[in-house]
Amino acid sequence: MQRKAIVIGATGLVGQHLIKQLSEIYDTLIVIARRPPRYINTSMRFYQVNDFDNLAEVFASVGVDRSTDAFSCLGTTRKQAGSDEAFRKVDHDYNVSFAKLCHDKGVKNFFLLSSMNADKDSRFLYNQVKAETEQSIMALGFEQLVIFRPSLLLGKHKGRPLESISQKAFQLISPLVSESLRLHPISAKRVAIAMAMAAHEVYERSKFRKATVPNTTDIIENKQMLAMTRVKN
Repeated sequence: MQRKAIVIGATGLVGQHLIKQLSEIYDTLIVIARRPPRYINTSMRFYQVNDFDNLAEVFASVGVDRSTDAFSCLGTTRKQAGSDEAFRKVDHDYNVSFAKLCHDKGVKNFFLLSSMNADKDSRFLYNQVKAETEQSIMALGFEQLVIFRPSLLLGKHKGRPLESISQKAFQLISPLVSESLRLHPISAKRVAIAMAMAAHEVYERSKFRKATVPNTTDIIENKQMLAMTRVKN
């Protein structure tokens, strides 16, 4: 059986690296985005959606089924979105809508990019919404849900000046900081590699599974992603 993957958020900081990684392990890669990703290869099928409110219309023609793994790296910031409501719509509503569409088509495995600080009781909207999104997708009952919670993401990201300042500051002290620290920043590429590695592991486990297993949620924290992607000398 040919392996397929579907991705939203493929033009973002992590997503643009993720599709490169996934193209090496999936026969078909379906990308739904507002604009074409910078990386394109022969296994990729791109579907443009001008407004994610119309996601269901686009989704109906992409050919998702039980052989498809789903990935979401979709996200924004309060500043980029323009209001609390607009931010919640992108980070929660669009992600959950995508997950529901996938679940309805029989998708068994869902991989979600979240945040290390996801917390429904946080005083910060960003952290609250990340936690709400996790919970809403958990409730759908995928056979396997894997949630990734990175710390500060390192990489070029337009429209986030505070993150850029933090990245530059960290680069000066990074040789002195142990990756064992919980708050250690992580490059977007390493997060993408960790997501692809986790998907491959789920696939390998499924080959030896004789029956459907109960719904399982794995949460991969920042420290674990750093360990998974550490280059050994």
